[in-house]
Amino acid sequence: MRRPWVVGVSGASGTPYASAVLRGLFDAGHAVDLVVSRAARLTVLDETGHPFRDAHWRSDLERWLCLELPDADVRYWAAGDLAAGPSSGSYPVRGMLVVPASTAACAGIAIGLSKDLLQRAAEVNLKERRPVVVVPRETPVTRSHLEHLIALHDAGAVVLPASPGFYAGGAGATAQQLVDFVAGKVLDAAGVPHTLFTRWRGELASRP
Repeated sequence: MRRPWVVGVSGASGTPYASAVLRGLFDAGHAVDLVVSRAARLTVLDETGHPFRDAHWRSDLERWLCLELPDADVRYWAAGDLAAGPSSGSYPVRGMLVVPASTAACAGIAIGLSKDLLQRAAEVNLKERRPVVVVPRETPVTRSHLEHLIALHDAGAVVLPASPGFYAGGAGATAQQLVDFVAGKVLDAAGVPHTLFTRWRGELASRP
């Protein structure tokens, strides 16, 4: 039985994190069900210069990831499609990764708003006790933001802020290394093997 990861991309800045996670899932041979919020389409366009359209989602995804996906097991669901597979707990999935997660998405998931498919799918995975990883990128945060993140934690989600480490390159780390660190931590939380960053070895100055 096909059991994909649902990947939800919200409108927060940080679409490179989403693309790195998606590439990592495809590299590991995992199936993906993709949900891109309406706000996220604007962010993808702003941060990459490329549109993301329902009618051309596969070619737009390949352009966004700079990757050809002829054999990738990927399915796209429009954010407004509340009758989509991931909106039901009976639809078999491994869990959900929300990356990046806007404060609006975090709030909607935390209170069960189900405003769109992204929020509904995350709520479904929480109620089914499946792995859910939420990657907030906002800073600084207000008290209400923190309360929503605590509610997500208490509901069983892994709250994984986009806080890159510098193991791989130190002060000279590239932007891609910092992105890959966060994406690798997301995949770690999901139990997906990857080689996106150099792991701590217990020795100072042990970078390759």
